[in-house]
Amino acid sequence: MAVNDTKLAAVADAENPAVVCGNVDDSESSIDFAGRANWLRAAVLGANDGLVSTASLILGVSAVKPDARAMVVSGFAGLLAGACSMAIGEYVSVCSQRDVEIAQLDLDGKRGGDEEKALPSPAQAAAASALAFSVGALVPLLAAGFIVGYNLRVAVVIIVVTLALAAFGCVGAVLGRAPVARSCARVVVGGLAAMAVTFGFMRLFRASGV
Repeated sequence: MAVNDTKLAAVADAENPAVVCGNVDDSESSIDFAGRANWLRAAVLGANDGLVSTASLILGVSAVKPDARAMVVSGFAGLLAGACSMAIGEYVSVCSQRDVEIAQLDLDGKRGGDEEKALPSPAQAAAASALAFSVGALVPLLAAGFIVGYNLRVAVVIIVVTLALAAFGCVGAVLGRAPVARSCARVVVGGLAAMAVTFGFMRLFRASGV
């Protein structure tokens, strides 16, 4: 009888592998870490966006009017506008995603359960996006706000932004498990290209006297 009971238990385990695996917490831990990595990666991308766009705006203004106050004021305006734009865009996007997922829960008859509680929060996503953008935008603003000389101010902004881009690229590579050197080079080259294009085009306005 003991042998038959053992065989029956083995058959039951083979036919219901999900029951045995359900007691393991590794899958839940991996899901939590994956969600955390995605959130951190989005924050890094938001900070990178704030860094590049604000630095490009500052350098573009400096190409036409080499005045420290004009650079700082334009950069601060870019910070506010960009943070608001990122927050609104993220809020609308997550609301749309949430509506689709809630509609799917209605079809599956799972409305009001744990699945609905796990849905992303539009307000939280908007706040995180705006905060990340603001943190990135503060880097070139602080670099430009305390230097009087024009040439030195532009050089310091470019150097500080390049270092920050390299740091963001490194963090993004670690979170995304990508090659660090290639990720950093891609981020740095892209950011420098954006700043160079903005500065070059705005320089044409100064040369033409517009």
